Amino acid sequence: MSHVVAVTELDPRTEEVRVEPEEETRLIPLRGDCKTTKMGISLSMEDAKKLSATLQANADAFAWTVANMSGVDPSVMTHKLSTFRDARPVAQKKRKLGEEKRAAAREEIEKLLQAKFVREAHYTTWLANIVLVKKSNGKWRMCTDYTDLNKACPKDSYPLSSIDRLVDGAAGHKYMSFLDAFSGYNQISMHPPDINKTAFMTDDTNYVYEVMPFGLKKRWDNLPEAHGQNIQGADRPECRDICGRHDRQVLLMRPTC
Repeated sequence: MSHVVAVTELDPRTEEVRVEPEEETRLIPLRGDCKTTKMGISLSMEDAKKLSATLQANADAFAWTVANMSGVDPSVMTHKLSTFRDARPVAQKKRKLGEEKRAAAREEIEKLLQAKFVREAHYTTWLANIVLVKKSNGKWRMCTDYTDLNKACPKDSYPLSSIDRLVDGAAGHKYMSFLDAFSGYNQISMHPPDINKTAFMTDDTNYVYEVMPFGLKKRWDNLPEAHGQNIQGADRPECRDICGRHDRQVLLMRPTC
């Protein structure tokens, strides 16, 4: 039986500090006992029942494994790389990896292949090394050294929403809900002409990313072409009274239930 890849297994940010609720929570079953989410215990019984019913009715919106993440249709959005016109492709000199790192890289590549995030590449022009860094839990984090590719891409200084305006706008609302687009990058396909620019090498084969990878320059600031456009509808005038966004965080608010 093949291993089912969880969403968090492919995220290099597993050590990033996440926002946690201050109050105690209780588990809410969505699909049987194994598919659950959490709810604060301070909610009234009436509100808890309403929220539980809504969550259970929309259980298909939750993703526990990579297979549950359908992604953004490429006809709606892809991630494009804008390189300088005079930029020349760079194929980095291959770096040697120790046996432990090679084994960790093979394991990570297998997960990426199973998730269909990468595929084998042939006749590459851009080519980057992989870099493995040991995490505090003793496991290895695999990154791609896109230093040369990033140098060839201009910075897109897309303006972020004012966090002060977002906080002030939430005043007076009875209900608020924070959404963290934590793994949104995986759901955006690479623009087909730019896929070969994401090529990276391993001991056995070269690969390219078919989805937006980590390591690219300003992946969150490059909002018009990347993940931010997926949630920038929150900035529309007709939406500002009920939602707002800052970076990958989305805040939903309602004056009444």
